[in-house]
Amino acid sequence: MLTLETERLVLREMTVKDAPFMLTLLNSQGFVDNIGDRGVRTLAQAENHLIEGPINSYQEHGYGMYCIELRQSGEPVGVAGLVNREQLPGIDLGYALLPEFLGKGYAVEASRAVLAHAKALRLSSLLAIVKERNGPSRALLEKLGFECQELIAWGEGDEVLLYKITL
Repeated sequence: MLTLETERLVLREMTVKDAPFMLTLLNSQGFVDNIGDRGVRTLAQAENHLIEGPINSYQEHGYGMYCIELRQSGEPVGVAGLVNREQLPGIDLGYALLPEFLGKGYAVEASRAVLAHAKALRLSSLLAIVKERNGPSRALLEKLGFECQELIAWGEGDEVLLYKITL
């Protein structure tokens, strides 16, 4: 089971035991506003989301979204990892934090660990998508070295900015 470590964080593969945490994260206002409503409202749906998403991705691709935990307490604060979406021409970086852990540098720290992991996997580049109105996430991507490529259609009548970084 893959584990990535930073000064303050541990990123680890998720299991169905993470369903209560995922239920909370997926229904947090920031997740719904900036990423989207996944329609996950019960623990059973959260377990299914984990099985069909990250857990399946670990098996199919050898990577996925990882649970971000505080190193000292083991408390889950968010997710970060690599996603292989049909709609994109490459693998992308994804991340999300619970609202009470925003603004503490955890997203940057976790994303840097994921970028190092992507390099270890010998990926040549990564993509990222973000809604145009999400200034903090855009600033984070630019701080990591991503460059905005274009505005692309996403979902039903929505648009996102597509970012790219060469590793």
